[in-house]
Amino acid sequence: MTAITDFTVKSADGSAASLEPYRGKVLLIVNTASKCGFTPQYDGLEALHRDYAERGFEVLAFPCNQFGGQEPGDAAEIANFCTLTYDVTFPVFAKIDVNGAGADPLFERLKSEAPGVLGSKAIKWNFTKFLIGRDGTVLDRYAPTTKPEDIRKDIEKLL
Repeated sequence: MTAITDFTVKSADGSAASLEPYRGKVLLIVNTASKCGFTPQYDGLEALHRDYAERGFEVLAFPCNQFGGQEPGDAAEIANFCTLTYDVTFPVFAKIDVNGAGADPLFERLKSEAPGVLGSKAIKWNFTKFLIGRDGTVLDRYAPTTKPEDIRKDIEKLL
């Protein structure tokens, strides 16, 4: 089975972006939105990124508009919001679908390797988080209600 870092996704500008540069790092992959009740979690995600980036940790954000239309902006608006409102320095990729026929292959893989409650594969809302080990395997899935700081101990174990 291929590692998560073997996937290619779209960068915010729409160009192909290999996840290969993240090989050997601990990753937290999150579907995000700018107008969600969980949007303040960007602060916590940025804190994790700043605290652990030098130790081989990265947050990768994938905006999604599938839940209540809470990510209506284009790539430039999303990037501007993330930078100006939350001083985000981790990568924010192109807006994607995480469920349904048009779901991004990366998220199909994440969902199959780390199902949700009662084995559900569908992502229920924005800010669902997936923890990836240094070897590129999916280790855990966290609900939108799980605050980034509550994942800190799991990240530290992997670093």
